[in-house]
Amino acid sequence: MIRISLTVFCLLTALTNYAQTLNQKASGYHGIWYFIGPTKNEYAYKYSGGLGTYPANHYPFSVYASAVNRTFFCYGGVTDSSSRDLCHMVGYYDHKTGLVSRPTLLLKKGTDDAHDNPVIQLDEQGYVWVFSTSHGTERPSFIHRSRKPYDISQFESIPATRLDNKGQRIPFDNFSYLQTYYQPGQGFLNLMTHYDRDVLVYGANKPRRTISFITSPDGTTWSAWQDLAIIEEGHYQTSGQWKNKVGSAFNYHPNTKVGAGLDYRTNVYYIETDDFGKTWHTAGGESLKLPLAEVNNPALVKDYKSLGLNAYISDVNYDGAGRPIILYITSKGPEPGPANGPFGWHIAHWTGSQWGIYDVTQSDHNYDMGSLYVEGNTWRIIGPAEAGPQPYGTGGNLVLLESRDGGKSWKSAKAITASTVRNQTYPRRPVAVHPDFYAFWADGNARQPSASFLYFCNQAGDVFQLPAVMKADLEKPIPVNKK
Repeated sequence: MIRISLTVFCLLTALTNYAQTLNQKASGYHGIWYFIGPTKNEYAYKYSGGLGTYPANHYPFSVYASAVNRTFFCYGGVTDSSSRDLCHMVGYYDHKTGLVSRPTLLLKKGTDDAHDNPVIQLDEQGYVWVFSTSHGTERPSFIHRSRKPYDISQFESIPATRLDNKGQRIPFDNFSYLQTYYQPGQGFLNLMTHYDRDVLVYGANKPRRTISFITSPDGTTWSAWQDLAIIEEGHYQTSGQWKNKVGSAFNYHPNTKVGAGLDYRTNVYYIETDDFGKTWHTAGGESLKLPLAEVNNPALVKDYKSLGLNAYISDVNYDGAGRPIILYITSKGPEPGPANGPFGWHIAHWTGSQWGIYDVTQSDHNYDMGSLYVEGNTWRIIGPAEAGPQPYGTGGNLVLLESRDGGKSWKSAKAITASTVRNQTYPRRPVAVHPDFYAFWADGNARQPSASFLYFCNQAGDVFQLPAVMKADLEKPIPVNKK
């Protein structure tokens, strides 16, 4: 007779009641609508809307695979527009045929929280990996791998383990704000956040968003997580990759502003590794001892605390020489509305000797996230830089911005969306981006619960909707603004 403790029994029961691997075909493409922070003014929420490709601290949502000429993608979805039950969905776009697959419903996450949205990656054999994140420690996280290379019809759950701080193997079943990178011959390097209440280590009896990284040669056996920074109340990080280099840009939560909590986020920092996490240094090559613990340290890109400004990091990319470029938004505070404007978009570019900080544009919300593209001497941003049908709400209308002088000046090259009925949110840049599937996003009403649909555009800015109802396993996306 096998006996287990009541604690273990309760844990197993709780996990069973959470997500199960479903491997079902969904009827079509519907994104999750989500909100946080109800307000007492006409703007309704701190942020809200169609957040199927949220947040900026999750990456990637799509990966182009040249071996099969397909872009694979995932998103936070629902089974129909009346549901708020978060599902992790996977699909692909076939560039040869111009057809999109019926989405695979991988699992139901057991929440309506879009912070639990998945991310996707491919390994060198073509297996599709889906990392199902969690918002803190209240829900488990999951790792799945496709049963066949370049195939999304069936996934299997991966019983991953990691090393704890005593060198013992334990389940790797909780991670937040995940960004996953794959390097052939090395494996996975994942940037993530973990939550801590360890007073002895961190000196604060409250959850801390500690940013860290973790590596694995095979996606199953993982290293211990290694902390990158533990400054005051913690951080949000957003990252990018150039060849074998992975870099993280992050802000921090000061503990000096009473009552502000995690809404107070400021400063911009940057660190990078080019040896799979063995060592980390600044953009200028100065070696760093991690975790960073001081507000003023060599990784500081720009001090916004002294200016009284919040900082929200959108994307990280690299110029042709591998020098980092950070896209971010600053404002006077977290509440929506004109009082905290201007919501300024900025580029920080490492020139080889210093950080150049350049203004890009202004929008009307802290969470107007955009994606940065670097193509030779042409830099592009796709983001909701124009107000949408719900002004001062999350997202807006998408604009293509261009710079041809290293980010010093920007112009609006094309309005990608216009005359929409819902705000467009979180356009995401794929890994190894193909010009026919250039950005991937969702829409949603920023004032009240609504349907949310999924879209992509090509490099020319033509927009296509992924079909909400599919009668076949492969169908044509629906042109929205194609002339």
